[in-house]
Amino acid sequence: MKKIDGHLHLVRALAGFSAKGRMTSLGNGQAIWDDGTFLNLIPNGWGDHDFTAQAAIKVMKNNQVEKAVLLQGSLYGFQNYYSYQAVKKYPDKFIAAFSVDPFADNAMEIVHRHVEDLGFRAIKLEISQGGGLHGYHQPFRLDTSAELGKIFHYFADYPGFVITVDYGDYNQFSYQPEAIANLAQRYPQLDFVVCHLSFPNADHLNRLANALVQWAPYANISTEISAIQDIEKETTFSFPRCQKDVALAKDILGAKRIFWGTDSPWSATFNSYHNLATWLEETNIFTESELEDVMYNNANRIYFKSPNVQAMRNSSDPVFKKEG
Repeated sequence: MKKIDGHLHLVRALAGFSAKGRMTSLGNGQAIWDDGTFLNLIPNGWGDHDFTAQAAIKVMKNNQVEKAVLLQGSLYGFQNYYSYQAVKKYPDKFIAAFSVDPFADNAMEIVHRHVEDLGFRAIKLEISQGGGLHGYHQPFRLDTSAELGKIFHYFADYPGFVITVDYGDYNQFSYQPEAIANLAQRYPQLDFVVCHLSFPNADHLNRLANALVQWAPYANISTEISAIQDIEKETTFSFPRCQKDVALAKDILGAKRIFWGTDSPWSATFNSYHNLATWLEETNIFTESELEDVMYNNANRIYFKSPNVQAMRNSSDPVFKKEG
């Protein structure tokens, strides 16, 4: 079965920043935050201080994963330019989203460069309180922030542009499923993707249902199911709690608005990449044709649109050429 990892991170130079402070690499795939929080960040054999495009391709090949969507995250620090380089070098393997702090003075200049010069047609907004923008900014709303509104209005000129959002768990004030519905209605020409199935909890499925029902009327909202094993704290294959979460999502949204991903490398330190890549095949949640959509077709339709792929492939960096 063909597969696209719909949520993968490359790391060339670790530069994590969050409410915990700055992250420092310790080698052997380990790292530490300024507040003293230690973590195993990269699986053994994947890289000591980094997780490169070449390492990712090796992992993907070993697990029959054809392509991957490269996203950014505060955990690693934005790897925008390295992701761009990876797409240019391996155009048949990767597509990428960029990230920006919308409250930076030069935010729009950064957005223009990535869209107009580098050809990005997707943005990742990690606004979570636990690991993203809400950890080091005052509370803001996705659907009413003037700073974000300016960026969204700009994206409206690029039909098919993908806005990918990680808003964290329900107990964080960054949790805003209703804002996704509002934005999808406001910008019908854009595609919205919610990461991690809205941070589910199999003991509280009504909460998940509440979010999904809000999105149901809008065909331009999809969700990916990366890292839900981490969120559910499951390490027993084939993840029965996660099965309940995904089954509910299918019932409400249908199989064409859900797609698979892993959120590796970190997620592959809790469960093997092989288990993350094969667990859905061991369940009866989806029919064979539905599983093909979830594992490949949906992410391919949303992220690998021909105009979006060609925009990155045909792009060139005038700054790099000038400096070179």
